Amino acid sequence: MEEKEIMKIDGKTRLCGLIGNPVEHTLSPVIHNNIADRLGHNMVYVPFLVKEEGVENAIKGAYELNVLGMNATVPHKSAVIPFLKEIDPLAKKIGAVNTLVRVDGGYKGYNTDMTGLNRALKSEGIFLENEKVILLGAGGASRAVAFLCASLGCKDVIMLNRNYEKCVQVAKEVNDSTGDEVIKPMELSDYSQIPGDGYVCIQGTSVGLHPNVEDCVIKDMDFFNKVSVGFDLIYKPADTKFMQMVRQAGGRSYNGLKMLLFQGIDAYELWNDCQVPDELSEEILKLLQAD
Repeated sequence: MEEKEIMKIDGKTRLCGLIGNPVEHTLSPVIHNNIADRLGHNMVYVPFLVKEEGVENAIKGAYELNVLGMNATVPHKSAVIPFLKEIDPLAKKIGAVNTLVRVDGGYKGYNTDMTGLNRALKSEGIFLENEKVILLGAGGASRAVAFLCASLGCKDVIMLNRNYEKCVQVAKEVNDSTGDEVIKPMELSDYSQIPGDGYVCIQGTSVGLHPNVEDCVIKDMDFFNKVSVGFDLIYKPADTKFMQMVRQAGGRSYNGLKMLLFQGIDAYELWNDCQVPDELSEEILKLLQAD
């Protein structure tokens, strides 16, 4: 995709942005500004550094300034919730919002991280409905994925975590919300007790992030023989140790860049009430890969 001159700003330009701390590293402007340019939408997207104590003022101020919509990133994904006008049911269950959509009197919160993950998986031919899933980790990202799995009707979800008590707590939260024992907590060291094979494994910890690129939550090939598809939420590095081990065991592996792409596209579509064409999604993905 050739670089183009960004659309000129005038009195009808709509503003969207990202609130977080830090925000300097974000790739979101690459997604949104290029989509707006290609689709001819008079919209610009910019990052806003917002400290923890400024979240309420930022949301109220954005509404008064006629800001069309915002993304929220760490550490504000839960902090924004008390200041929303409405919240989507999935985001409410997860307890985290990353997309704010302007409505009458304020903003409605969504979690497009999870819809983006589902869209990324589907784009690779992976459908979580009735799948057997292994979740690595019980932190915020894995907790959100657990809610997604439960909402999509996964057949069986095993959550592995070093801190077993935390794992039990997250599993209980998700299972109580669905009324079904979908999430099964297990201590990380007991991975050999996982029955059978053919699992979709989603890596939701920070293990393997730069500079610790040779780290992996589990390094036993017997575990990876149980995995048919591995999806690492990390996208830098693009090929994590987890992904390498999935492939060594004969499985398919993917990083989190498409999740980043589709969470942005889902947000863009909510703000602008439109659909982003698949061919444009592919072009934006290439820009992200080149960044």
